[in-house]
Amino acid sequence: MPLPRLIESPQNPWFKLWESLSESRGLKKHGTFLLAGQKTVPEALARWADRFSALLIDDPARIEGWAVPPGLDVVQLAPALFRRLDFNGTDFPLLLGTVPEIPFVDLARPPQGLELVCALGDPNNLGALLRSAASFGARRVILLEESAHPYHPKCLRAASNAQFELTLMRGPRWPALRDAALRDQAGPLFALDAGGEDLSAIAWPRDLRLVLGEEGQGVPDDLPARRLSIPTTGAVESLNATVAASLALYSHFLATR
Repeated sequence: MPLPRLIESPQNPWFKLWESLSESRGLKKHGTFLLAGQKTVPEALARWADRFSALLIDDPARIEGWAVPPGLDVVQLAPALFRRLDFNGTDFPLLLGTVPEIPFVDLARPPQGLELVCALGDPNNLGALLRSAASFGARRVILLEESAHPYHPKCLRAASNAQFELTLMRGPRWPALRDAALRDQAGPLFALDAGGEDLSAIAWPRDLRLVLGEEGQGVPDDLPARRLSIPTTGAVESLNATVAASLALYSHFLATR
């Protein structure tokens, strides 16, 4: 079914499909996502135009002077409908993209550089983590089944296009990761833990997998991994999981660049 040039009815099947992309269920069902943002949309058009199929607008004047790539459909929606698709309230044209295939990881293959293994269920936290991963050279991120969808609108907003810089892999649930580690088939595993050894005093290996648990829950106690802690003043009980992971990523980056 070809894309229309104008959509004015909320009963339009394309509009109903796109509106479902605000939730992980719709993303998984349709394999498409909506990218929003006054900085992220122009950057994505300039660098990764082949990942997108359509530009959604509410007013043609908004894209006057834009170099719209050939083959990218432009669809105008009634303003009220456009606002319903602008999940983050950016008031800026939206890009419709295809969720790339995310293959299942083979944990028996050794890591190359620092690889993140994470189970962050909050899409905002996951997006912030992906942004730090891209910034500090952790090009591969293994998303355990407990993780949020990496193309959820909140994750896209927080990641600021980091998804397009990273290699994303699907991982198992915690028990399967533990079993692989017990069989010595998960590579060198490190985990952030308040009771672990001082992160600033270790000699980082170049190749490892850094495991990050859900906010507040952390990494299961029965996961065999080298535990690392981040020294603090103790004024607060713990650091946000994404902040802690970012500090670890930066420490590894400095030690191995």
